[in-house]
Amino acid sequence: MNTIDAAQLSKMFLAGAKNLEANKEHINELNVFPVPDGDTGTNMTMTILSAAKEVNAIDELDMRSLCKAISSGSLRGARGNSGVILSQLFRGFTKVIKTENELTVDILCEAAQRAVETAYKAVMQPKEGTILTVARAAADKALELAETTDDIEVYLEGIVNECEEVLARTPEMLPVLKEAGVVDSGGEGLCKVLSGAYAFLSGKDMDVTIAAGETAETEAAPAASRFTYRLEFAMLPLPYNTHEDRRELRTFMKSMGDGGHLEKENGVYIGRLVTNDPGRIITKALHNGVLQKVTIENTKLDEAPVSAAAETPVKAEEKAPAKEIGVVAVSIGEGMKRIFEELGTDCVIEGGQTMNPSTEDIMDAIGRVNAKTVFVLPNNKNIILSANQAVELVKDKQVIVLPTKTLPQGISAMISFMPEESVEENWERMTEEIGFVKSGEITYAVRDTNIDGKEIKAGDYMGIGDDGILSVEKKLDKTVLGMLSEMVDDDSALITLYFGSDVKHKEAQKLYDKIRKAYSGLEVELQEGGQPVYYYVVSVE
Repeated sequence: MNTIDAAQLSKMFLAGAKNLEANKEHINELNVFPVPDGDTGTNMTMTILSAAKEVNAIDELDMRSLCKAISSGSLRGARGNSGVILSQLFRGFTKVIKTENELTVDILCEAAQRAVETAYKAVMQPKEGTILTVARAAADKALELAETTDDIEVYLEGIVNECEEVLARTPEMLPVLKEAGVVDSGGEGLCKVLSGAYAFLSGKDMDVTIAAGETAETEAAPAASRFTYRLEFAMLPLPYNTHEDRRELRTFMKSMGDGGHLEKENGVYIGRLVTNDPGRIITKALHNGVLQKVTIENTKLDEAPVSAAAETPVKAEEKAPAKEIGVVAVSIGEGMKRIFEELGTDCVIEGGQTMNPSTEDIMDAIGRVNAKTVFVLPNNKNIILSANQAVELVKDKQVIVLPTKTLPQGISAMISFMPEESVEENWERMTEEIGFVKSGEITYAVRDTNIDGKEIKAGDYMGIGDDGILSVEKKLDKTVLGMLSEMVDDDSALITLYFGSDVKHKEAQKLYDKIRKAYSGLEVELQEGGQPVYYYVVSVE
């Protein structure tokens, strides 16, 4: 096989997407830290499925329309660092091939070089032993094999084999992978995309259809006239979650709509129903587990046009003069959201670990802020690349991303925000304040491992600081105090404790009293964060 056309390439792409989706849970489990919200597989899958949806929607397939669908769909749907890098690989690859009718080994080789070049440019400080290393290995092998074969099947087989060999060596390139006993999760995801594409090309019988939304259509459809939203979510249960807890959630779902299914599929619980209040159900589900994917569809969008009266407020808002500076922040938990809103944030995007917003989600939030300049606070290191990608795609206003990696950093930045001052003055002050904050999070381990010189057993509580794991204990309060002992120094003046949705107020109050006693010379504050998965988020300033 010396050439492939757009029809073949589209099916190879869809096969790669399906193979990635089928292995996303395995990829999630490769997270270096043994936390319950590993999300690389989910992020990469949602990124590529966003592009797959665009590919499925093409009316007249040719190479240009296919490339536009893959590039635009993945860029806008990109979630998490690995998802953004994957979208940039697609972006570079499609720039080369979009003007071709058929692809040869030489064209594919040039496209592979451009893909890696584009992806590396998107990352400020590339690390070896990551998805970028695997991608570069693919490009290097592509260059080598282009000298020896014109057969695309042989060519792609050699590239896939090389990627898998390099992936197996990533623990030797990145010590933290070796210590945790895993290969790089992003690199594994890229290998699944390439091996899926190769499997289809080599003649393997594969289903390459991508469902628009695999929900309980048969039971939900009759209820569409009474309920507006079709909700589906995937939930990884918390370790102490019981059968009774899940039965209570299922009963609550049935009381809130029609369908009300909660069934275990491939190790996670899938919830499906139609309802008028998806937010309450999501909040309830967060008390039972970690949400890995949430899909909400309006079942009535096609039933009735928006009335002229409903359009009026939008038009009025569009005519209002834009203010100088607005702020978008990513946050999770009702308490955290309330704090950001009270500090003057214009739009809060619900998201964080395991629920990373896409580039398009961030763009939509920016679009809702009526300001000439919009600051974006990602508040998570895995969301910064998606936010930076939004900067490139938003054309009608200035967008500036403050590199906040934690919720406490975002809160500190907002405390120092002065809307009456200039963009430059706010940028300098907010960025400076970020540097004064130390952040810590308390969660539990989902597997045995050794990391940062600490032996961790499944079920242990872990205190994770800005640069790694600071404490590991069997008791929650002891873990927090151990973490604080590593965070507090002679320059510290304020400790703030944000308790999560799985901590009762009286329990948080007892820990607060212990901290005040242990650090009597410092100011200590207690706030309700409401965040899932992380029992406490702590800041030291």
